[in-house]
Amino acid sequence: MIAHSAKPHPLDHVVLPVVNIDLARERLGKLGFTVAADARHPFGTENACVFFADKTYIEPLGVASVEESETAARQGNVFIARNRAFRFRCGEEGLSALAFLTEDAGLDHRRFVGNGASAGEMLQFSRPMRMPDGSESVGSFKLAFSGDLRAPDLFLFTCQRINSFPAGRAALETHANGVTGIAEIALCSPEPAAFAAFVGLAVGQTVVEKTGFGMKIAASNAKISLMTPEGLEAYYELVVSAADRGLRGQAILFTVTDLAVTEAHLAANGVTYTRKNNRILVKPTPGQGGLFAFEEPR
Repeated sequence: MIAHSAKPHPLDHVVLPVVNIDLARERLGKLGFTVAADARHPFGTENACVFFADKTYIEPLGVASVEESETAARQGNVFIARNRAFRFRCGEEGLSALAFLTEDAGLDHRRFVGNGASAGEMLQFSRPMRMPDGSESVGSFKLAFSGDLRAPDLFLFTCQRINSFPAGRAALETHANGVTGIAEIALCSPEPAAFAAFVGLAVGQTVVEKTGFGMKIAASNAKISLMTPEGLEAYYELVVSAADRGLRGQAILFTVTDLAVTEAHLAANGVTYTRKNNRILVKPTPGQGGLFAFEEPR
């Protein structure tokens, strides 16, 4: 067995399969997010990312070419194979994966293999990125994948940036809804404890905080909550079936500077939402991927 990292990885991004990128762009824009230009992967998928000031981001993921995607999956591309499996089992919308930033994806891959948690071979690729000023850059990445056969609808991976995104992307990190970053990801299972080791290994975190509805595992910049269906309903007003004993991604809790500004923007754009204590909740809608919650820092 290979040990955890010296310190927990930070959350890097959340993968949100969507019906198509145009619909995601429309929906996210209505929610008050600044959406980056469309970008194409070299294996049949495309995205239109939303970047935050805390250096996390969400990745709405569409399928640009079914043929390229199928070919990549047959050739052993884990990212594409898992995306295709998620869409087959869960539909075209959801929260399928969490990515954690790493300085050494190769080391993480060896840790995953050594702990019996590898989801397959590493992946290295590059993709272009167009900035608001019209300039272009190329991001290069190396990914190491972790999976649990008991949780076919969620996979975790670490992401090493070989050639990172440009530092000067402040315009893309400024959002009309006031979002500055991601505070928490809510994962759901009737048996949260069964998946603590799986999530902890990917995060590089051995400490688990028990809660009334499950447990939390701390990345260096966000919390990963593993909660029961009862907990998900209590905190996010989202009702899911307890029959599925696997682990599924359900909600993202965003940090905002001023909740009143967020609420005013949503109301002005005709977005349906609810207030629960100090949170605004927006239930999953096509183009969105999962439940979005907004909260001011405590």
